Amino acid sequence: MQGVSRVFGDGSDTQVTALHPTDFAVYPGELVAVVGPSGSGKSTLLTLAGALQRPTAGRIAIAGQDLAALSERQLADFRLQQIGFVLQSSNLIPYLKVREQLTLVPQLAGRGGAAARALADDLLGHLGLSDRAGHYPAQLSGGQKQRVAIARALMNDPGLILADEPTASLDGVRGREVVALLAREVQARGKAAVMVTHDERVLDLCTRVVRLEDGRVLEG
Repeated sequence: MQGVSRVFGDGSDTQVTALHPTDFAVYPGELVAVVGPSGSGKSTLLTLAGALQRPTAGRIAIAGQDLAALSERQLADFRLQQIGFVLQSSNLIPYLKVREQLTLVPQLAGRGGAAARALADDLLGHLGLSDRAGHYPAQLSGGQKQRVAIARALMNDPGLILADEPTASLDGVRGREVVALLAREVQARGKAAVMVTHDERVLDLCTRVVRLEDGRVLEG
């Protein structure tokens, strides 16, 4: 991000600046934590980084692609190919088994089949979930669901992983396990990752910590 800002509202009396002009970068192998109080701009930063909304001003590039050059349809394709999302509730589909949760992602990109199933099994093995491949989400613990969500985020080999409060529904031990696993995979696979979190207990597992307050980056 270079000089990226986001302003909501039309008139000067109703405008709200969610993010002031900001420079922000994350590199392959890094897991960067973004922390700050509610309303500080963390969610806005994450949705901009995830190409889910466009900035009011400034430039965003991911894997060398300037997002401003893409149409809405191209942005949707770009998100599928280059960005993996891990959300606080895992957002698994209740009626799909674990392996199917993963293979659905490449199917959406037109790359299903045996190769996708093999990749899914490889990821599940790396994350200690091979024995859960045939289980439904209701049969998994909270920590296992988040590990499945991480595996799903890696399925299309994206350059960027975005995690929104991935430990919010977990106890301290399970939350730390999930972030440690995410950090390990990010480093081993050369991904860039950004994690918004309120969980101070996992910050030591991150490469850097960026603090936001009132839409401004204070450090990082």
